[in-house]
Amino acid sequence: MTRERLLHGIQSPSDLRRLPRERVEQVADEIRAEILEHVSQTGGHLASSLGAVELITAIHYVFDTPTDRLVLDVGHQGYPHKMLTGRRVGFEQIGQADGISKFLRRAESEYDHFGAGHAGTSISAALGMARAKLHRGEDGLVIALIGDGAMTAGMAFEALNHAGHLQEKNLVVVLNDNEMSISPNVGAMSSYLSRKFSAPMVRRMKGWAKEFLGGLPGDMLHWARKAEESLKVFFSPGLLFEALNFRYVGPIQGHRMDVLLETFENVKQMIANGSGPVLVHTLTEKGHGYAPAEADPLKYHGVTSFDVASGELAPSKSRVPSYTRVFSDALIRLADEDQRIVAITAAMAPGTGLDRFQREFPSRFYDVGIAEQHAVTFAAGLASEGMKPVVAVYSTFLQRAFDQILHDVCLQNLDVTFALDRAGLVGADGATHQGLYDIAYFRSLPNTVVMAPKDENELQHMLASAIDYPGPAAVRFPRGSGVGVPMDPEIKPVPLGEAELLRDGDDVVIVALGSVVHPVMEAAQQLAERGVSAAVLNARFAKPLDRARLLPLARRCAGLVTVEEHAGPGGFGSAVLELLAQEGLNLPVRCLALADEVAEHGSTAETAGLDAAGIVRRVSEFVRERLGARDSD
Repeated sequence: MTRERLLHGIQSPSDLRRLPRERVEQVADEIRAEILEHVSQTGGHLASSLGAVELITAIHYVFDTPTDRLVLDVGHQGYPHKMLTGRRVGFEQIGQADGISKFLRRAESEYDHFGAGHAGTSISAALGMARAKLHRGEDGLVIALIGDGAMTAGMAFEALNHAGHLQEKNLVVVLNDNEMSISPNVGAMSSYLSRKFSAPMVRRMKGWAKEFLGGLPGDMLHWARKAEESLKVFFSPGLLFEALNFRYVGPIQGHRMDVLLETFENVKQMIANGSGPVLVHTLTEKGHGYAPAEADPLKYHGVTSFDVASGELAPSKSRVPSYTRVFSDALIRLADEDQRIVAITAAMAPGTGLDRFQREFPSRFYDVGIAEQHAVTFAAGLASEGMKPVVAVYSTFLQRAFDQILHDVCLQNLDVTFALDRAGLVGADGATHQGLYDIAYFRSLPNTVVMAPKDENELQHMLASAIDYPGPAAVRFPRGSGVGVPMDPEIKPVPLGEAELLRDGDDVVIVALGSVVHPVMEAAQQLAERGVSAAVLNARFAKPLDRARLLPLARRCAGLVTVEEHAGPGGFGSAVLELLAQEGLNLPVRCLALADEVAEHGSTAETAGLDAAGIVRRVSEFVRERLGARDSD
């Protein structure tokens, strides 16, 4: 007999809470099945969301959301949350233009109390919300759900320290621990003890024990306390949290709905009795309930479409190697020739291609966890002693270490190379992951060199240039496959600050940087067919600019256009405008870049007008409006 489906009747957590307790696990099962069904077609964050299904369902069932605030760290695990909060319909468009976001967004739902795409922020935000409720005299708890990986971020411990200092009574931190370091039998024992320790009777017994210990003579009290601490060490991994003034509960089994519901009810009672803040330590498994994701959670973290029955991912549509792969290959070749080269990443070894470097040079590879600030200053320390560190990180994540880049690297002019993967638009991952700001902040810093290759062949040469440069150098390159150009067998550094004239012309000069160079060349050919003679300069460097090539072209042509896949304010176009102003050159200029607004998920070069067709249209308008040229239509 087929069970009645429950999920279709749940539009909000209040609908979930109307169900009898024994039906909640069925809801979790249905959520897991629908996540698999949809993500297998659209792609998305799979393993993390599957691992948090029971946790998020139990939190929404026990706590009074949205009066009780639920703050998810990053949002990779947020798909069950979206399904329970009115976004199940339309889930097949997740990450697409006009669809729902892969991450949490305040503008998307009243249940998304804090949006984030960078790990480690949830406890700080939750503490701020709890304090706001106190100041405003409002009811409600705040629950921060954070993964053990995010707990490697120093910010998380800063927040724990502050919350403990404030003794915030309306804060619950749920630690979603999916590490495999605790064996099942120890975990089962801890789960049993934890549920009992959170129960009212046991809490009263602990209070009686405290009163009893307080009445013992000095020597006996000393040994009794030593015995108490020894038992804590034996039974609980939570001493650190207890030292930070959190009431520690755990570890508990994070896929046992009965365990979760009982524990969260007990925690609510603890909070009601003034026992906050509380940290609940749960043990989960990434990819839980889907065997392929359980076996390889890294592979199924962020996926393309796949076959649910076999787990086989859809094959790549391109046979051209990705920029990440080309970077990795080049770094391995260069490191083989120079023993001073070491590679550093912040919990993104496969994403940055450094997993392959790790296999080749295990003693020269460092994964520092989700700690970008430490990664940069650690690299500075290595460089100060003559090593040549390469920090490989997504453009969006390096923003977190701006002060370290300035203070610890640039001011001391240390030889650190920054490889900025995913620079530019990133499509479905959306606003929090767009790599659109690195040129603006890097070029403002002293002693820096900033470059971007036009294709994968130029990337390998630029990496050599950056490593050769005896100071801070950044190489930014896009997500996805390369252009498909032939690869030079020998890696040779690009001369510092030297641009490349790809096409000459008389009407307008188009100065392009990075991934847009090939579309610009295509656009220049189409413009020629319309009667517009366009010179194309591959700038290669945002800093320093090639004055010797750029200025003569600017003096000779009637107008100048810059093109970049980056935010307009402070970007490459701004650098060119500054140079023209310094030289007293007064000519019409048009800067093509991303607008000064949030670039949402689904944004592409085409929607931004940075593909060949968009460049042709915008340059043609510029020629007509500013240069008084003949109609180019």
